[in-house]
Amino acid sequence: MSAPAPNNDSLRVAVLYGGDSEEREVSLESGEAVIDALRIRGHHVLPVDPRHQPCASVDWTDVDVAFIALHGRFGEDGQVQQILETAGVPYTGSSSTASRLAFSKSAAKERMLLRDVPTPNYTLIHSGDERSRITAMAAQIGYPLVAKPDQQGSSLGIRFVDDPAQLIGAIEEVFEFGPFCVLESVVAGEEWTVGVIDNLLLPPIRIEVPEGFYDFDFKYRDERTEYHIETAPMGTIASRVSHVGARAAAALGTAGVARVDVRVDADGQPWVLEVNTVPGMTSHSLVPKAAAAIGWDFPELCDRSLRNAQQRWSHLQAPQDAHSPQDSSLSRAAS
Repeated sequence: MSAPAPNNDSLRVAVLYGGDSEEREVSLESGEAVIDALRIRGHHVLPVDPRHQPCASVDWTDVDVAFIALHGRFGEDGQVQQILETAGVPYTGSSSTASRLAFSKSAAKERMLLRDVPTPNYTLIHSGDERSRITAMAAQIGYPLVAKPDQQGSSLGIRFVDDPAQLIGAIEEVFEFGPFCVLESVVAGEEWTVGVIDNLLLPPIRIEVPEGFYDFDFKYRDERTEYHIETAPMGTIASRVSHVGARAAAALGTAGVARVDVRVDADGQPWVLEVNTVPGMTSHSLVPKAAAAIGWDFPELCDRSLRNAQQRWSHLQAPQDAHSPQDSSLSRAAS
């Protein structure tokens, strides 16, 4: 089953973008791109930046569907989704419950581990923990390791730690982004990502950076980053990446557009790093690149996201037949 085809009926769409998170600038770029694309498709667009227009002040009765382009806090953590659910407004992306789960790296990893989704070994630490205890926990993970804010996106705050001498300085920098920090085993290998749109898998993308890892600069500023859209015949690394990406999305219960970030080790084993429930929607973002590979331009991708949101909302509001089977499988897009 693939995503429903768009039609020509225009909608009244509130595009939520900007906000006050550390990812505001990226969110503004995503939102502006989405606004332009939806207007090209003939929709009536109401731009809403919560920094300047609180969601409580929006007349939601004039909105058919909300397009969430808010990254980071109050975008991916379930807060704005809860507001929209209470207001009875269909919206793009995952539910408030799935958003909260995916936004916490530690909670998401626990869910994935319960579902046997391969993800690197980790431990969770708090800024109030004794530093000697943190040192002991890091030793159990082993070096090299990576320290990450538990709730943050766009690779902000990530620090690689090669040996114990670097640990305390690194975690102090991570704690500037929040009180919880994930210490995770480093998976040496290739960067991959796979986009998911409801039950449709997009072609996976292999990412090459000239040095280091795929950090904020390589994602948004450095033109040397290379993106290779891969076909995924059975038995290839690409097919394994797609398989674990589908399992990760299913484990967290994502909906709409999501992106699963993966590392593939030297043995060809994919490891899920995280699941993004509001992935970037800029000119150089990964999901639009993958959608283009199956023939969807950016306006069509945005339009389909709206239609899918309406369809999901209608399904949630309709009485459920307890005796009808639910198809939770994910299909792969033709490449």
